[in-house]
Amino acid sequence: MHIPDGMLSTSVCLAGYGVTFLATSFSIKRINQAEDKIRNIPKASLLTAAFFLLSLISIPVPPASIHLLLNGLLGALLGYFAFPAVLVALFLQAVLFGHGGLTTMGINALIMGLPAMLTAFLYSKFRKSRQLLNSILGFIIGFLGLALSVMLFALILIAFIPGQINAEAERVAIMAVVAAHIPLALVEGLITALALNYIQKVKPSLLQSDNTI
Repeated sequence: MHIPDGMLSTSVCLAGYGVTFLATSFSIKRINQAEDKIRNIPKASLLTAAFFLLSLISIPVPPASIHLLLNGLLGALLGYFAFPAVLVALFLQAVLFGHGGLTTMGINALIMGLPAMLTAFLYSKFRKSRQLLNSILGFIIGFLGLALSVMLFALILIAFIPGQINAEAERVAIMAVVAAHIPLALVEGLITALALNYIQKVKPSLLQSDNTI
């Protein structure tokens, strides 16, 4: 779901970087307000690496690609660390493998990072100790993480398609990408529910973070 270089105008890309800077600054500020600032760094590093690898395993569907994100799970486990984790992973993907783009990295960070922040908020507010309720919540945030990213992706491309690109053909391609992600969002919901339940059973301390929203 990475928007590549050349798909958006310079002004849109700069605006994306501006909003990403604000979101990253806000996240870091809240992380620094925690009593133990470094306790979650190892967990954040591990999950950033997992996000990095998952996003590289993709099936090209122009103008984007289909792959697991698990940004809902990322938000539930990392809280305020989620947005910086997404940004770091996207930067490494763009620099090391040319996956996505450097000019559109700010936009891509918003597409994947903002839903992760929302799922972090939802999980911290509605997390339950009962397994069934926790499973339902896990499925919802897993589904929402990807579904909201797809919606942002589609809205940004439709709203800011450059004039030199065939807008009608591009809209058809974008809708095809959205449709292809619907079953994937269901899969992400299931994976997130299973993962959170497993973690709650074997290592519940991983779900308890000073940096959770």
